[in-house]
Amino acid sequence: MGKTSAAAKNKYAAKAYDRIALQVYKGAKDKLRAHADARGESLNGFINRAIREALERDGAYIPEMEPRTDAQDD
Repeated sequence: MGKTSAAAKNKYAAKAYDRIALQVYKGAKDKLRAHADARGESLNGFINRAIREALERDGAYIPEMEPRTDAQDD
């Protein structure tokens, strides 16, 4: 079986995900990525987990924030 084309992945992502632009201070991105890598997560996965955990602490359940089994990179 061949790899999924970039066009197909982009089409799926546009349909399944909303995008949020996140700005952090210079140098923070590398530290965040290293933190995620050390835990076996992608940077995107780490950020989503951090948001879910904050929502849980705040008592704000958002079903759309639950990890999906079909997600390419939660």
